[in-house]
Amino acid sequence: MIMTEKKPIEEIKESLKDSKKVFIIGCGTCATLSQTGGEEQVKEMAKLLSDKEIVGTLVPETPCDKRTLKRDLRPASASLKAADAILVLSCGAGIQTVVELTEKLALPGLNTKFIGMVEHIGKFYQRCLACGDCILDETGGICPITRCPKGLLNGPCAGHMNEKCEVDREKDCAWVLIYKRMKTLGQLDKFRAFRKPRNHQISTPPQQIVWSSAK
Repeated sequence: MIMTEKKPIEEIKESLKDSKKVFIIGCGTCATLSQTGGEEQVKEMAKLLSDKEIVGTLVPETPCDKRTLKRDLRPASASLKAADAILVLSCGAGIQTVVELTEKLALPGLNTKFIGMVEHIGKFYQRCLACGDCILDETGGICPITRCPKGLLNGPCAGHMNEKCEVDREKDCAWVLIYKRMKTLGQLDKFRAFRKPRNHQISTPPQQIVWSSAK
């Protein structure tokens, strides 16, 4: 799940200062669960922009999916055409998809933070950095890149104390957690194996992935 946070309303109003008519688009998936771009947040944003003419609102299920977004935008085509700008309450991928389909000025209402895990509504944890080379099979399903502040691929370091991280004493040492998990799984041989430094080139933008069916 992609986690987002609301931009300050002052920043949003500044970005819309030259736009009189605004269409607001939310996100029915990630931003809804983050409580940043669902139905309620879109309605709230419309009220906060009382000085603007809100020509329409929409909360598509997945604004980052070009196929479904194109379908969902179709009934609102007249309102979108009338808008001076589109305010998008979704991650950056959703905003860019809106731009490609509408060719309108699309502005972000949220900041994209990280790929994470939901503990409960309102509490989220970063769990994936989209590094392009997943090693969760070697670490018992615990990501050392996001869970260890140092991003160590071989650990633990000498700084942990009482199984806590020296960078943040409130947090458990990721590599102690990994050790315990691997011990429980009976896979300490994987724990002791040396992992080479990350190849940062495989996660350097821009990237494109194309799947094609074998014929």
